[in-house]
Amino acid sequence: MRILIIKTSSLGDIVNALPVLNYLRLAALPNCQADWVVEEQFRDVLEGNPLISMIHTVRTKIWRKHPLAAQTRREIRELKRAMHDRGYDLAFDIQGNLKSGLITSICGAPAITGFLRPDLQESINALFTTCRIPLMPEDRHVTEKYLRIVSAPFNRNFHEMKLSSDIFTSPENDALAEALLAPLRNGPLLLFHYGTTWQTKFWSREGWIALSRLVIECYPTATVLFSWGNRGELQVASELAAQIGPKARVLERYDLKGFAAILKKVDVVVGGDTGPVHLAAAVGTPTVSFYRSSDSDGSGPRGPRHVVIQSPLACTRCFRTNCTKNDECQASITAKALFDGVHRLLESQTTRT
Repeated sequence: MRILIIKTSSLGDIVNALPVLNYLRLAALPNCQADWVVEEQFRDVLEGNPLISMIHTVRTKIWRKHPLAAQTRREIRELKRAMHDRGYDLAFDIQGNLKSGLITSICGAPAITGFLRPDLQESINALFTTCRIPLMPEDRHVTEKYLRIVSAPFNRNFHEMKLSSDIFTSPENDALAEALLAPLRNGPLLLFHYGTTWQTKFWSREGWIALSRLVIECYPTATVLFSWGNRGELQVASELAAQIGPKARVLERYDLKGFAAILKKVDVVVGGDTGPVHLAAAVGTPTVSFYRSSDSDGSGPRGPRHVVIQSPLACTRCFRTNCTKNDECQASITAKALFDGVHRLLESQTTRT
């Protein structure tokens, strides 16, 4: 059986969807072939995964900007031909918007399973699915929502299974990461990711500085690494490291595979509701993450190796991208709370070793 998964973006959502591959291969259809449609910039999340037979890439932002361009038409024709050549028996649309609906409309699969209209990102997506699956009350986390859709045709309860995910890196990626971090191995290595997308997901600069100083005071041999995703984040990360002192360093920019290799080798990753935190969790690195406008129950890393902190404000989980209470909301996430999480994870690692 050949199965197509449509989950094109974003980085964190793709990472949270990876357990569906484990479900399909290990629980539902051990001999099935699973393909995936993903935005070109996120291809590296999936590249090298032995549970994926083929990756189809799309460039929907460019296609929307230049819908009538010859290159756009050619790329869409090639995508359609490649999907039809695979002869899919089933397609799962776990994106749930117009973009993914249009992809399913040309995929050639006779059965396309997706979300009920109330659970869709964009309700128009319902026009493109042949089977719409209701979510259950226990499906709080986004991974459980994806698994609910993918498990629908099969007689196996995913809640009873221990499913895993990983980001596959090359030996060269791993060797470069080890060479980078080896000189810092005299103490704990922590990676802090300042950046994110929404204003209401950022933490204050003062908070990052206070957290770093608490860590260094408790662990004098520790090193704090700051990662970044764009030039603006690089500037802020550089300013934070300068204020913290010589125990803080700013990483260079790495491609996704190189960055994932680094995440595998640090002791703890700290950040908000952002892709690097989800990447770290996927590769098995402990994380401490904070949630303000988004819902930690819905997307936060789960398990004893992860500490998740939700803002205590009554209006938390508002899902607003801008807010007049932004300063108050940032202040509700305290450096002490995050440090306690870091301390707990580092001490648990020491106990295990």
